[in-house]
Amino acid sequence: MHRITISLPDELASVVADQAERDGTSVSEVVRRAVVLAYASDDQTPALPFAALGRSGQTTTARDAEAILAREWTPARHR
Repeated sequence: MHRITISLPDELASVVADQAERDGTSVSEVVRRAVVLAYASDDQTPALPFAALGRSGQTTTARDAEAILAREWTPARHR
């Protein structure tokens, strides 16, 4: 594995660190996932075994994702 050093604006670094904490993983893993999603070609993208795991049968889930998350991820439910 290659080690690469990058510089991020403070706000973005905070977002990445927060995501790593939520995922229970490292900042490096969050960045690796983001790079794969942003730049890997279709034949290089690793299979996502959890794809469609939460299929809801609704057609507006992607459009309404922010509202759904705001409703479902209350501090009490996140524990």
